[in-house]
Amino acid sequence: MRAPRRALTSAETTASETTSGGRPSRAEAEDAVRTLLRWAGDDPAREGLLDTPSRVVRSYEEFFSGYTEDPVEILKRTFKEVEGYDEMVVLKDIRFESHCEHHIAPIIGKAHVGYLPKCRVVGISKLARIVEIYARRLQIQEKLTAQIANTLQDVLDPKGVAVVVDAAHQCMTTRGVHKPGVTMVTSRMLGLFRTNPSTRREFLAMIATPSNHLHNV
Repeated sequence: MRAPRRALTSAETTASETTSGGRPSRAEAEDAVRTLLRWAGDDPAREGLLDTPSRVVRSYEEFFSGYTEDPVEILKRTFKEVEGYDEMVVLKDIRFESHCEHHIAPIIGKAHVGYLPKCRVVGISKLARIVEIYARRLQIQEKLTAQIANTLQDVLDPKGVAVVVDAAHQCMTTRGVHKPGVTMVTSRMLGLFRTNPSTRREFLAMIATPSNHLHNV
């Protein structure tokens, strides 16, 4: 009888293998960081930078963990025992951190999410998780707003979904035009939030965002 194959340790796996789909190994990613350090004009072999490549790779695992999670799976568990509740459900001020896909610079802001249930609701933590999953990918704010809203509409099938995102982009506050204090506001309105002005106004009043400040996507 053949002995069971020993499982590779994390270090062995990342050092010796390239993951499926052509994704670079951890060792290759760390080498890329060393290249960038040299390109910036520093010496990755000096004491202060010796552990920087591994730290950067670990931070990237956290920053972009949204690629490893499925937002649809998160929303599959819903609750039907709501005593006929069919009014608006709103979760506001969901803080998120993302990165712009053009400069990999931080995007830091808040998302406000609302929906009108038909007969089922989802746990409120799941709304925050959806924001988090999409934020932890390379993004532009318009796409992030649409992804959150579209996923909620497709999976929950409510009467409508509303999403407003308000964020600061360090690609324009700390570089380029250098305009600190500027935020961008985007919105995505679906179902009754798009077709019924009073429903939309109620949502905007709940999150206290004037409608004339919105950039619809």
